[in-house]
Amino acid sequence: MQGEPDVAVLRLGHRPGRDDRMTTHVGLTARALGADRVIYPENATDAVETVRDITDRFGGPFDVARTDEQHATIRDWEGTVVHLTMYGEQIQAVEAEIRERHASQSLLVVVGSEKVPFSVYEEADWNVGVTNQPHSEVAGLAVFLDRLYDGRELDREWTDAESRVVPRETGKRVVDTE
Repeated sequence: MQGEPDVAVLRLGHRPGRDDRMTTHVGLTARALGADRVIYPENATDAVETVRDITDRFGGPFDVARTDEQHATIRDWEGTVVHLTMYGEQIQAVEAEIRERHASQSLLVVVGSEKVPFSVYEEADWNVGVTNQPHSEVAGLAVFLDRLYDGRELDREWTDAESRVVPRETGKRVVDTE
């Protein structure tokens, strides 16, 4: 979020056809809940296009990048690495420590798709579990970002939006920002 160290979400792995929707939703969730950017695998082209389109229409800032060096991104990250996994420490036990570290360091949040190599567990500063039960990586990312920002991300202001959603009790309303 603006004025704070960078938060990037790395989607580790992508299986075309099988993971298309989930990979896209990792990026949309990262954007909507306060991350500054998402880093996708090189083969996640449709997800890149969708998230860029949403950012163009509903505002930013939010960046989308691709890399074929995902493990190097983790290994070379200058800041804190948090790997979201159901096998990790309970989020409620480590969230304050992570929030404190993020006050002065950029944060890379790693979200897997297929089986995550053990090296990722070793390279992460924290392996964090949301419920320690099988669940969607998108749900884990959403809970993590909300805990990181303590709900502040819900009031975020968006810039350069073409459209905005008008909250309503029922129905849908999207208006042009002009």
